[in-house]
Amino acid sequence: MIVLRRYMNNNLRNFNYLIGCEKTRQAIAVDPLGADEMLALAEAQGYEIKLILNTHEHHDHIDGNPVVQQATGAPVWAHQNAAERIPNVARGLVAGDLVELGTIRLKVLFTPGHTMAHLCLLSENGGPNGEPVLFSGDTLFNACAGNCRNGGDPDTMYDTFVSQFQPLPDETLMHPGHDYMKNNLNFALTREPGNEMIQYWIDQVSAFDADEMPVMTLGQERTYNSFLRLNQPEIREKLQQEFPQLGQADRDVFKALRSLRDQW
Repeated sequence: MIVLRRYMNNNLRNFNYLIGCEKTRQAIAVDPLGADEMLALAEAQGYEIKLILNTHEHHDHIDGNPVVQQATGAPVWAHQNAAERIPNVARGLVAGDLVELGTIRLKVLFTPGHTMAHLCLLSENGGPNGEPVLFSGDTLFNACAGNCRNGGDPDTMYDTFVSQFQPLPDETLMHPGHDYMKNNLNFALTREPGNEMIQYWIDQVSAFDADEMPVMTLGQERTYNSFLRLNQPEIREKLQQEFPQLGQADRDVFKALRSLRDQW
């Protein structure tokens, strides 16, 4: 399995992905907003797009579907909850489904929160060295969690983080749906100013363009992503100062962080 990432250079800072089987030269287009870019990438790399997968129904993840479908005949698959919101969905996926194409084997994770029809895709050994690979859409970003303002729910997002992401091993490679890394790291620093890893990664990526952003592991994310560090005393103490009535449950901390990020 090979993962080809392309930055769309738009205001929303989308990443599009082509997942290819090197044996059959067949590929899956994930959230192909940039239809022409995805078609050109597939042609340049010698892949035939056989399937379109959407992580969720927002326009910046599905608007390229018709052009890619017209050019390739590839069907559109998405979560069953999104089937009425995404045109021409041929298969409604549910948690635990397997998406297989050549040597590509992706497990469907149901990850509501950003929307109630969001899914993520997990290849349990698809990395260059056999690592798990997670296509996290708009649920988990570098140094942040996705917003819940357009059809989502922060309580549900918290449940997704606990049930779907917490069990994944540190070596899992993460491919999010957007590049917000610099901004998210700056937010994380306001939550945990004493965390040296946050400042380290701010320095590391400061000169990078969006298409140069590194592919991070979940283990790395767990050192600086506030939404994966809910029990850290510094995070909790700062929140308690800002929200004196804040509860002690991890869920309360998660929701408070998401509320602050919405306004930051």
